[in-house]
Amino acid sequence: MSIQMDINEIIELLPHRYPFLLIDRVLSMEPDKSIVALKNVTINEPFFPGHYPHHPVMPGVLIIEAMAQASALLSFKSMGVGKSSEKSDHKSVYYFAGIDGARFRKPVGPGDQLIIKSTLVRSMRGLFKFSATAEVDGQLAAEAELMCTVKAV
Repeated sequence: MSIQMDINEIIELLPHRYPFLLIDRVLSMEPDKSIVALKNVTINEPFFPGHYPHHPVMPGVLIIEAMAQASALLSFKSMGVGKSSEKSDHKSVYYFAGIDGARFRKPVGPGDQLIIKSTLVRSMRGLFKFSATAEVDGQLAAEAELMCTVKAV
């Protein structure tokens, strides 16, 4: 079963808000397996005036954050959280537990569409491990293994 999500459904699950919400749409998701999400990168992003004015580049740490947010959506849906669920008003926060093998292959700039892919590698007692990539025009921009945990607040 492939799930798609618009921004309203994303906001329902993620606690992030502007300017830190970095997922615009979920193109496809198979709970307990993988997600493909989209981030439209525009010149209006608040980080571009300072990174860098003469050659705007999306900071690598924010690309990793976008991969983590996509992975969080996958985790929440895999746990049965969200619309038409008993757990629809969950109060959970998603934290990094580790980042391994982060590599940046191609700069991301204004006008790019960042396609984020994350695959669930392992899930055990609220700890999740993902293999994630970010691509622009079919070219790898970044990759990392992410470990995250979900905590009720």
